[in-house]
Amino acid sequence: MNGVIDYLMIIAYFALMLAAGYWGYRRAKTADDFLVAGRRLGPVMYLGTLSATTLGGASTIGGVALGYQFGVSGMWLAAMIGLGAAALSLLFSSRLANLGIISFSDVLELRYRRAAGLFGALVMGVYEVMVVVTQVLAIGTLFDVVLGLSPTLAIVAAGGIVLLYSVAGGMWAITLTDIIQFVVMTVGIFFLLLPLALSQAGGLGGLRAELPASYFDLTAIGGQTILAYFLSFFLGIMIGQETWQRVFTARSGSVARWGGLLTGLYCVAYAFAGALVGCAARVLLPDLANPDNAFAQVATTVLPVGVQGLVLAAALAAVMSTASACLMAASTVLANGVYAHFFAGRETAGVALNRLIMLLVGVAALVLAVIVGDVVGALSVAFALLVSATFVPIVGALYWRRATGAGALAAIAAGSVVALAFIFTQGIHSNAAIIFGLLASLVAFVGVSLLTPPPSPRRLEEWERRMEEPAVARGGGLS
Repeated sequence: MNGVIDYLMIIAYFALMLAAGYWGYRRAKTADDFLVAGRRLGPVMYLGTLSATTLGGASTIGGVALGYQFGVSGMWLAAMIGLGAAALSLLFSSRLANLGIISFSDVLELRYRRAAGLFGALVMGVYEVMVVVTQVLAIGTLFDVVLGLSPTLAIVAAGGIVLLYSVAGGMWAITLTDIIQFVVMTVGIFFLLLPLALSQAGGLGGLRAELPASYFDLTAIGGQTILAYFLSFFLGIMIGQETWQRVFTARSGSVARWGGLLTGLYCVAYAFAGALVGCAARVLLPDLANPDNAFAQVATTVLPVGVQGLVLAAALAAVMSTASACLMAASTVLANGVYAHFFAGRETAGVALNRLIMLLVGVAALVLAVIVGDVVGALSVAFALLVSATFVPIVGALYWRRATGAGALAAIAAGSVVALAFIFTQGIHSNAAIIFGLLASLVAFVGVSLLTPPPSPRRLEEWERRMEEPAVARGGGLS
């Protein structure tokens, strides 16, 4: 990419992000504003922020790479993310929005006991930090291929901008940047890159003529891979703090439910678009050494000067929106679910403390991205631990009245130990880690819950009342 207009578009995009940070800074006066945007988002803003959050570097750059390698079946990664968002909306969103909480760990503590909340927050914090690192690395890859900048410089520059606007404006700034990023992603992928790439590859007829028949088989990527995406991404999105925190921003359970369903449909369409761009890239650039470069290479091949910058901004938008969401999620659970609540004796950290923890988490993530270089394995471990340790007790908290705090702790411990055992014996990409981790968690959860005294009727009634009654009706919220 060598057009001055393209560089100016990237600079303008970054300027918009910083302006959003300043706008959010002026609005973030309370913890409610900083962490959950005052719980005031309507359907349009909610759809935009949730879509931008769920679709990151894996869905955009990785989705095109999978399309390059496997054809339309490469859509399963991003599609599972979208289907997970839809399932979250159908099964959890109304209850979560009504609770008036800010953190994943709050559910475990309110329904079970303090220890469950603490251990859940620690597991979630590690997971979110690793997702931030992978997104920052994706930014470095984009800048290295397209702009010729060193990955380290790109990580520091683009990652620093994400950190700056997130720390300054909190959820209001992140929501505004998400809306901008959602628009840029939609225009860049659906209205520019996809039609132009297909056109230069000869349309769908040209793809069928040039590519093997397997490229048009939805199962060509393999049943085991589809299962792995289901276990990691579908289940992970359903319980991830970054998606839950978006649910907490909705002004009502209805907004969260319908906005999430529309997000799911959007993500599935985005998944197909990415896979088709990958197919076109395979026809136009059949000899790429690294499929992960397919997005950047096909963009520079098919797009005219002046448009390349917008499409690169679309990829950056997808990556930066997820990076900022997970940065906010990591700092929220660590600042509020761990430090403020368990060590400072406060229910919620103030705005200043939230900003400080976010800054420390962000700097740590940037340093890790520069030093480690490749954290795919670490991310796989984080996903396995997250799903194995916390999925069962979370579902139990929302739907099983007989669940107990002892059962939740047993589930977290059993799922973690079994998942780690399989990771160490079969490798970091073993599906068995999540499968048997989930089974161990379920058995421990049900068995220990049935063997221990049931929760007190008073505690259970208060919990169920909170899930059914909107927080605004009972004066819920943060100070």
